[in-house]
Amino acid sequence: MNLFSRAYRSSLGKKYVMAVTGFLLFLFVIVHMAGNLQVYLGPNAMNAYADLLKSKPVLLWTARAGLFLIAVLHIISALQLAAENRAARPQNYAEGKPIATLASRTILLSGLIIFAFIVYHLMHFTLGVTNPDFMELHDPLGRHDVYNMVIDGFRSPYVSLFYIISMGLLCLHLSHGVSSLFQSLGIRRTSTLATFNQFARVAALLVFIGNCSIPIAVLVGAVR
Repeated sequence: MNLFSRAYRSSLGKKYVMAVTGFLLFLFVIVHMAGNLQVYLGPNAMNAYADLLKSKPVLLWTARAGLFLIAVLHIISALQLAAENRAARPQNYAEGKPIATLASRTILLSGLIIFAFIVYHLMHFTLGVTNPDFMELHDPLGRHDVYNMVIDGFRSPYVSLFYIISMGLLCLHLSHGVSSLFQSLGIRRTSTLATFNQFARVAALLVFIGNCSIPIAVLVGAVR
C-alpha cells in the first residue's frame, strides 16, 4: 500500500491509474451495451439475462462496488492531473499552442457530466429511486420485467433525450480517452498514433449507435 501511495504521488503514477481505470471502464461500457442490446431479442431473453445477474447478488454488488471505486479513482486521478498541469503552466500559450480537438478540450468536463449521468441512471433503472414502480414489474415467470422497465423508462422523450445527449458526451470522451490511455500505458507510439486514434473514434461511434438505438427504437415504436 505504501509503495502504491508513493507511486501515485508522481504524475506518472496518476497517469497509469487513470489509464488502467479508463480501460476497465471502457470494457464495462462494451459489456453493458451488449447486455442492453438484448432488448431486440425480446422480453424473455432480456429478462433471463437480468435474472441470471440477480441470481448472484454477492457477486453482482461486489462488481458494482468495484466499478464505482474504479470510476472514483479515474475521476480523482484526472482532476489531480489537470490541477498539476495548470500549476505547471499557469499562463496561457502566447503562440504556437498545440492543436487540440473538441474531445481533448472537453474531456474533463464530459467525464464529470458522464459521472452525473451514471448516478441518475442507477437511480432510474437499478435502485428504483426516481421510479420505484419499476421495481414492481414482473413477467409471467415471476422475474423482474427489465424489458418493460426499459420501454417504460424510454417512453419519456425527456429521459430519452437526456440519455442520448449523455451518450454523445460519453462517446466524445471515448474518442479521445481510449487512444490516450494506450499512450499512458506505453503502447501507443508515433508510428501507430493514427491507428489508435481511428480505433478510438470507431469504437466511440459504435457505442453511440448501439446505445442510442434503444431509446430511439422505443420512441418510434419499433420496440414495444
